[in-house]
Amino acid sequence: MQIFRKRQTINCGGKLLDLSKPAVMGILNVTPDSFYAASRITGEHEIMKRVETVINEGAAIVDIGAYSSRPDAVHISCDEEYRRLQPAVYLIKKHFPDIFISIDTFRADIVHILYEKYGHFIVNDISAGEMDKNMIPSVAKFGLPYIAMHMRGAPDTMQNPANCYYEDIVNDIITYFVDKKRELVEAGVTDIIFDPGFGFSKTLEANYKLLAGLDAFKVLGQPVLAGISRKSMFYRLLGCSPEQSLAATVAGNMAALQNGADILRVHDVKAAYDTVAVFNELNKFQKWTL
Repeated sequence: MQIFRKRQTINCGGKLLDLSKPAVMGILNVTPDSFYAASRITGEHEIMKRVETVINEGAAIVDIGAYSSRPDAVHISCDEEYRRLQPAVYLIKKHFPDIFISIDTFRADIVHILYEKYGHFIVNDISAGEMDKNMIPSVAKFGLPYIAMHMRGAPDTMQNPANCYYEDIVNDIITYFVDKKRELVEAGVTDIIFDPGFGFSKTLEANYKLLAGLDAFKVLGQPVLAGISRKSMFYRLLGCSPEQSLAATVAGNMAALQNGADILRVHDVKAAYDTVAVFNELNKFQKWTL
């Protein structure tokens, strides 16, 4: 029987991110229109307070996003995206140099500007290079780790019925990532993380099929990120708001961990960190069969 082994470290400018056990990525939204209002951060004081909180609560990565990807979000220019990102990157690099940073962007120009000014970081691209043909060559050129997320269309079209249709959602996305991995490796990208894109071009039912089948992604041999925090797969199912969906998120994150997720991207770091701790303890006594 063939056993697939995932890569367990990610090299970010000589610093190794250890993924032998699951890691938590804390969200820092420097945008005024994120779907979860409580996560919106503006101003240097709020940025510092948020970063201190996510680090103290156990995050290994801070994910900085300046462009909301919800379907009705306002389009912003590259200059505006950089204007929002720059203070957060500067403050983290200056005051918290040991924390890993990921930049949530689909624009190669943003990667160029931030790399030239601040050095290495992880690129978290919701489009896996589909929205900017220069993204993958840029990531390869600078030797940056790359999170490739699955999405069909763009944020304003991703929920069109045609983009949400799959023959078999797990197999279809794995096939997509097999091709994407080949493209990335051929371009020279060496540190790759795959994100199946919960909530992006997926129906509510499809999100649960994907979560249940997440263990199949081990065939890719790369770390897997699960970003399900307070998403509509919970609050629409339960008829509540994002603000009321923390308990459901915790349950979903435990399911993701049990099905092989290596990174949890979350708004609530302490809750996710505790979930990982429980999972790790349980894992000590799990009976594995081949």
